[in-house]
Amino acid sequence: MTVNRMRVWVAAGLLLWVGVSAGQAQTAVLTDEARTAAVVRDAMAGYSAAVRTLDSPSATTDQSPLGRIAPGGVRELTLEQSVELALERNLDIQVSRLEPQSVDLVIAGLRNTFRPVLSTTLGERDQVQPPTSQLNGGTSVTNATATYNFGVSQAMPWFGGQYSVVFNNSRLSTNNLFANFNPSYNATLTAQYVQPLLRGFRIDNTRQQLQVNQINRDISEQSVRATVTQTVANVRNAYWDLVFARSSVDVARRALDLAERLVADNQARVEVGTLAPLDIVQAQAEAATRRQTLAAAEATASTAELTLKRFLVSGTEDPLWRQELVPVDVPSLEAPPTDVEAAILRAIADRTDIATSRKNLESNEVNMTFFKNQSRPGLDLTASYGAQGLGGTQFIRQGSGLGSNIIGTIPGGYPDALDLLFNRSYPTWNVALTFSYPLFGNQAEAQYARAKVQRQQAQTRLRALEVSIAAEVANAAFTVQANLRRVESARAARELAQKRLEAEQSRFEVGLTTNYFVVQAQRDMRDAENTELRALADYRKSLVNFERAQQAPSGGGGGGAAALAGGGS
Repeated sequence: MTVNRMRVWVAAGLLLWVGVSAGQAQTAVLTDEARTAAVVRDAMAGYSAAVRTLDSPSATTDQSPLGRIAPGGVRELTLEQSVELALERNLDIQVSRLEPQSVDLVIAGLRNTFRPVLSTTLGERDQVQPPTSQLNGGTSVTNATATYNFGVSQAMPWFGGQYSVVFNNSRLSTNNLFANFNPSYNATLTAQYVQPLLRGFRIDNTRQQLQVNQINRDISEQSVRATVTQTVANVRNAYWDLVFARSSVDVARRALDLAERLVADNQARVEVGTLAPLDIVQAQAEAATRRQTLAAAEATASTAELTLKRFLVSGTEDPLWRQELVPVDVPSLEAPPTDVEAAILRAIADRTDIATSRKNLESNEVNMTFFKNQSRPGLDLTASYGAQGLGGTQFIRQGSGLGSNIIGTIPGGYPDALDLLFNRSYPTWNVALTFSYPLFGNQAEAQYARAKVQRQQAQTRLRALEVSIAAEVANAAFTVQANLRRVESARAARELAQKRLEAEQSRFEVGLTTNYFVVQAQRDMRDAENTELRALADYRKSLVNFERAQQAPSGGGGGGAAALAGGGS
């Protein structure tokens, strides 16, 4: 398989994977068919451009470190600029920031339960009654009733009380021989308050849900903080991976240049007769191997670049998606952490997962309070007061007997009913206590017992989490120290490999060594450079992981490259 063909297959698999993962990242936000088509179109355009670039003879001689120029140009980025872009555009962060708003709407809906409710009833009813008795009032009595009722009720946000005020009105027109008013107006005003004294006094179902969702609001904020922290850590790690990958390309290119220079020197020696023609084959084979290494390094750099883009773009329509990312910062040896104990205390006090566990413990306490209250007897106090009034055209009868002749009328109407109502001429009041208790236990007692067990489990998990966090932070600090020693050792090894290569080349020029040892020294030099670069990148990533471990758990958000948060290679 030729080098270009192998690179085509590598880029094809890579870019097809990117197209699938980018489409999955957009599914939750972009469900429109046109947007989905755009994602596929952009991914295929990038794939086609990469194939054309890899097939180009100048793929490895271009000025760009990766041997290509992206369709959208080149974008130089510092580490902090990458973080700012992620905080502004990252889709995982945008999704997580919507969760507190969703909980806010749930809380608003629960609070609306305590808003006043206005009710109105307007109706017209016409009834014709058959003569069922002598007191029917006629052979066929017709009653036409018009009602216009108004009321307001409200559940109180404290102590579980509820009040209602009802204002009922009716107008009755009838041909009943026994009626004293026709038409008659009836007005009734009733106020009632129901107050639970035991069950439902301290907490009820609505107030329990409100408290739990307020805690969930805080948990969602912790989730946002975890996602932001993890995403920032992933961005920093992906940035250093891209720095290492592009540096590996430079190392592979320098190694290829050395191998090709050795081939040219050997050909010159063969022509002058100081070297056997067979010795050229070994140098040519090494040069071919290093071309393959360069192709693999370029493919790895493309993967690292696309991984970083995954965190920085808001979609495939983002201009940054088509640009080539060139990292500006280089990894340096920052001072390792010294106060590990303070870092552990900070993590135990403020890390998102332990804050979430404490909030869950608070939610469990709310549930325990609710179930314990629900296991109490029901004792409700009901107090009501009402007044009524009657008005209308009143009949004057000849005698006091039932159904006597009407000899006159007294004009009247609805205002008469209101006068009697507000003068409280006909009051009605009521006070009652309602008691209820299940004889053989209730479900709330079992739920309360279960909540107590869950609280013990939550407390135990919290203690276990504290131990786990302390171990994770301490291990992250140890990894920093270990990677620092790796850098120091790798740097010394690279310096020795460079001196050995220079010595072997000098000996080869005077005929004291062979191609084999020169090629071996070149390989060792290349491996030493890559080892130093990897150790330096891992050191910076372990610093990132140490900071992340004090704020959020690993894998807490930021997309599909959460594994990049690790400090090792």
